[in-house]
Amino acid sequence: MLYIGFNATQTGVSIDLQFKDYPMTYLDVVFRYRAVPGESALRAIDGMREVYGVRRVQFNEAERTVLVEFDASRLKPEGVARLLRQAGIDVQEPLALA
Repeated sequence: MLYIGFNATQTGVSIDLQFKDYPMTYLDVVFRYRAVPGESALRAIDGMREVYGVRRVQFNEAERTVLVEFDASRLKPEGVARLLRQAGIDVQEPLALA
């Protein structure tokens, strides 16, 4: 908890807020894709691991869908779709999860 106008060092209390682990809110979004991704697209998807907030990318070849688990405080579904398109995946609108 951070208080504006309150200086903990003046009271002799030491508080280290710099390294606090804040919880993330992970969401799943599923997109249908048209063409089967090639090797270069899959390499680019592998690079999505470096994007802060993307936790997991999983393809379902039978249903032609891709599931992305992401941190909702960092990304929005539109941003995830943009990342997939930049990687070369021809994604359509997101599917509703039941």
